[in-house]
Amino acid sequence: MSRLPIVFIHGIRLNAACWVEVLPQVPREYMAAAVDLPGHGSRRGERFSFEAARAVVRDAIDRAGGRAILVGHSLGGYAAMAFSSREPDRVAGLVVAGATCAPTSGATQPFLAAHRLLSTFADGGERVSARILRAVLPRRTADAVARAGIASEVIPDAVAALRSSRPLDDLAAYPGPVRFVNGRHDHLRVEERRFSAAAEDAALVVLRGGHYLPMTRPNAFAREVLDFASAIS
Repeated sequence: MSRLPIVFIHGIRLNAACWVEVLPQVPREYMAAAVDLPGHGSRRGERFSFEAARAVVRDAIDRAGGRAILVGHSLGGYAAMAFSSREPDRVAGLVVAGATCAPTSGATQPFLAAHRLLSTFADGGERVSARILRAVLPRRTADAVARAGIASEVIPDAVAALRSSRPLDDLAAYPGPVRFVNGRHDHLRVEERRFSAAAEDAALVVLRGGHYLPMTRPNAFAREVLDFASAIS
């Protein structure tokens, strides 16, 4: 049976390798793929903007056949919402994790503070970032992300893009189905009800976990993605 392709989009500073525990759980008929956003992973050195991210996501969807389900975590969730509002015909559905907070200056300020601190290290804070990830994520995931590179230098561009974004408007402009999957202890779930209400066809799922739910509970997250994909395929 032919299934809709699924494109996975990572969060800020991470890269496509963060899905290493999730992708193997997606059956082959879905043609799952993970992208590196501009300024991250294989695209380090590129400037991040949502317009640049849109080109990356569009290319991944085109390679998958022209229409796909988007799964975005954190920054990737905002990128997925932005893309879907502008090219809705290419998006069969959205799964958004850890991205239900209006990206105001107050919400994004901690990222800039972290960037200032990490910038004081000769390596841009890459080694200390890797140690932090290994304390937060499963070892296999943390190691995979660290090998592909933790892009702290992209934070200013990403924050600027987030602050100028309008995710609630993006959701309102997208007519397709949306599933929000948040960790119970995620600090970015504070406006999840408002985000759900903004979408035309939305469901909200809250699972045990925090902001990195897709990586710390890959089995549970993959089940949510596949349940959603099965329902709309």
